Amino acid sequence: MSDSTDESVTREGSSHGYRVLLVDGHPLFRQGLAATVDLDDGFTVVGQAHSGESALEVAARVLPDLVVMDLGLPGISGIEAIRRLLRAHPGTRVVVMTASEDDDNLLAAMRAGARGYLFKGAVCEEILRALHTVGNGGAVFSPAVAERLGALFASFADAPAKEAFPTLTAREREILDLLAGGLSYHQIAHRLFVADKTVRNHVGSIFSKLQVNDRAGAIVRARNAGLGLG
Repeated sequence: MSDSTDESVTREGSSHGYRVLLVDGHPLFRQGLAATVDLDDGFTVVGQAHSGESALEVAARVLPDLVVMDLGLPGISGIEAIRRLLRAHPGTRVVVMTASEDDDNLLAAMRAGARGYLFKGAVCEEILRALHTVGNGGAVFSPAVAERLGALFASFADAPAKEAFPTLTAREREILDLLAGGLSYHQIAHRLFVADKTVRNHVGSIFSKLQVNDRAGAIVRARNAGLGLG
């Protein structure tokens, strides 16, 4: 059985099957998940981590084929951990397992590169089937997630330009619209009756969600979507 110790390397040098890293902030949940994964000889749990930072450290040591990642982690978010992990190890495949039913998290995880998305509470057979599918190069989402994705994509098809960035909050979309319209941070703050620092904080979040490095990149994305033209 797998050692449940946090940030552990549980079976170095696996000689068969997919090497799996488990990332979750709750030790008891990790223990249960490790026990589930151990039921299938096609997988070997080679490490566990309790946070995004520790996941990156353990992944660098054990080089997993598959990572099961929670999103609600201490420190950096699960979304950011996925981005950094796949940047460092592009051959690794990530399956999200989370209690979050937030649509923004679902879309952000997909954009970050997750190949699967399961809600906690999935039965053993569903978890193992998902790991096999993703390990073989496919993508898998639980029926509940697939239904949510279908509804989201249907709504995007009919959405106006202002809904072009579903991971942004209403306030972030409003600020992006003003930014694309040529307003400075100070002018936006004055228009919205908030502090300049508040605007800059929102802009930082916008850059992260749109995966751009600066104001110019955000404006290009926004104008291509029809923002800033009103």
